[in-house]
Formats: sequence, C-alpha cells, structure tokens
Amino acid sequence: MLSRTADHLFWMARYMERAENTARMLNVGYETSLLPQSADMAEQDWRGLLSISELTGSFAESYSEISARNVMDFMVRDASNTSSIGACLRAARENARAVRGALTTEVWETQNQTWLEFNRLLRAGAFERDPGEFFEWVKFRSHLSRGVTLGTMLQDEALHFIRTGTFLERADNTARLLDVKFHALSAEYFGAGNIKESQEVDFYHWSAVLRSVSGFEVYRKVYRNVIRPERVAELLILRADMPRSLAACMNEVMLNLGVLANEQSAETLRQAGRLRADLQYGSIDEILATGLHAYLTHFLDRVNDLGAGVSRDFLVPMAA
Repeated sequence: MLSRTADHLFWMARYMERAENTARMLNVGYETSLLPQSADMAEQDWRGLLSISELTGSFAESYSEISARNVMDFMVRDASNTSSIGACLRAARENARAVRGALTTEVWETQNQTWLEFNRLLRAGAFERDPGEFFEWVKFRSHLSRGVTLGTMLQDEALHFIRTGTFLERADNTARLLDVKFHALSAEYFGAGNIKESQEVDFYHWSAVLRSVSGFEVYRKVYRNVIRPERVAELLILRADMPRSLAACMNEVMLNLGVLANEQSAETLRQAGRLRADLQYGSIDEILATGLHAYLTHFLDRVNDLGAGVSRDFLVPMAA
C-alpha cells in the first residue's frame, strides 16, 4: 500500500476517534457541572479539562473567562481550535475523501453524512438546547463509522491501518480522560498506598467518569461494590476485557502492527510490545504508590513516541 494512502486511512480513524473522545470528556465535565459544587470547583474542573487537552493557551487567546459554555463552545465548534469536534469531523471527512478508492461506499457515505449532519445540527441549535444529547450523537456517529468499517471493508492492510489509528487515539484519550479527574484530587486520596474513602457526593463524579467510557455497568459486573477511585483506575488501565482500557487498546495496537510489520518497524513493534507487557503485568497498587498522574503522563509520552514510530515506519514522514 502507498504510504500516502495509509497515512490518510490512519488519520481518518484517529480524527473520528478523537471527536468521540472529546465528546466523552466534555460530557464528563457537563454532567459534573450539574452537581452541587462551588464556583471555584466548577472552574477548576473546566480548567483541568483544557490543561489535559493542552488547549489552555489557545483558549485564552479567544476567551477571557473559563466557564462551561465557553469551554464547550471552544471544544465543539470554534474554528480557531484544530482539536475541536467540528475540526476533527472535518479532517476525518477530508482524509476519507482523499482515499475514496480504498474505502467502501458505505464507509465514505458515513463519514460524509456525519460532517453534513454536524453542521445541520449546529445551525438548528441542537448543541445549545441539550449538550448531553449532542455529545451522545457524536458518540453514535463514531460507533456507526467503526461498525460500517468492520462490516464492509476487506480485512487487508487498509483496515489494519484504520484499526491502528483508532486504538492509538483511544489509548491517548482514555489516559487523558482519567487524568482530568484524578489529577484534580488531593494527595490525601492517593498517598503511599493508603487510599481514603471519598465523600458520598463523589460517587456521582466517579459515575460520570465511568459512564463517559461506557463503563458503569461493566464496573458493577466486575467489582460488585461501591465505586472506589482505585478500582476505577484499575478498570480503565489494566483490565484487558474492558474495551476502552489502556490494556485493551494496546492489545489491539500490537495485533494490527504485527500484521503490518515490515523490515524497518522492529523498533516500533518492540516499543509497542514493551508498553503492552507493562500493562499486562502491572499492578494498580504499584501505579498508585508511584503516583497516578506521573504514570499517565509517562504513558502519554510513550504513546506519542509510538505514534511517531508508526508514522516513520509506514506513513508519510512527519515534518521536521
């Protein structure tokens, strides 16, 4: 396969997954903002979301106040934000259009219709009327895109590049989503392995985090007890049977990279295998003892390095 074609397929998948995960992060913030809390705590939550997404500086250039409405507007449709949901859906559609010959008609039409419907919904005021429902629509279109891709495309290199892009992006975003919540917590919750009970109201915050990754029912099935921060972290980091966990994502990345392997990808495969092994044999107690924020930050650095390796070995070389 031509490296340029592979590049478009890889980034089409990444941008669609990024749009979904941005919607998931915003939904966490939106649902949390509806809970009883001080104005300072509410601002801290939105500021944390911008910080984890590395958008604090860009946001400050256009908005003078950090508020729920401003942050959501910036991350949904602001043209100056290249990571907004709108920008991601547009980029996914443009990458799909560039390689229409490598896609089935159903895959292309799904990408194209998502972009057109997104603009129609914005013009109709759907986002302002019910942000939660709007974010659910974004998630549904991403689910539809993956389902159509798996259900109609030949299982050749094109599909494996799409899947690699999807799960690299998902791993990145799951780690960021976890960090949005955990980084804001005081060290008293996670101190040298002595984890204190959260206050009763915090149940709703953890529920929002779990629902944002479709993990609320999964948590109840796996742990069968009250929602505890350390168990949420374990589920979303180490449980390979949880579809959006870091472990599950890296299993899929390894599976697809193994099929795509060429004579120059040995180091990238080694990095991916090492990262998967660390998750496979990791312990949540060890992770919490060394600091969850530091662990997630290091994980994000390794995923970024892995993405750069994929680009170097298979795709159009990235600009220096």
